[in-house]
Amino acid sequence: MAWTWRFETADGSEASPSVVPEEFTTQGDAESWIGEYWKELLEGGTEQVKLSDDSGTELYTMSLRAALDA
Repeated sequence: MAWTWRFETADGSEASPSVVPEEFTTQGDAESWIGEYWKELLEGGTEQVKLSDDSGTELYTMSLRAALDA
C-alpha cells in the first residue's frame, strides 16, 4: 500500500510543497516524514496537509499552522 500527502494553502487549494516527499509504503513512514518537514512546508506556503492511502481514501487533514501555534 502507498500513502500520499496532499499539500494545500489556507483556502484548500493545492500547493506545491517546498520539500518534495518521497514514496511512503507505510502510514508510519508518511507521518514520520511530515513530522520532520512540517515547519519547512509551512514556511514554503503549505498551510494544511491531507493523508490518503493508495485507494484514494482520505485518512485525515492536519493544519500545519495549528501545529506551530500548539
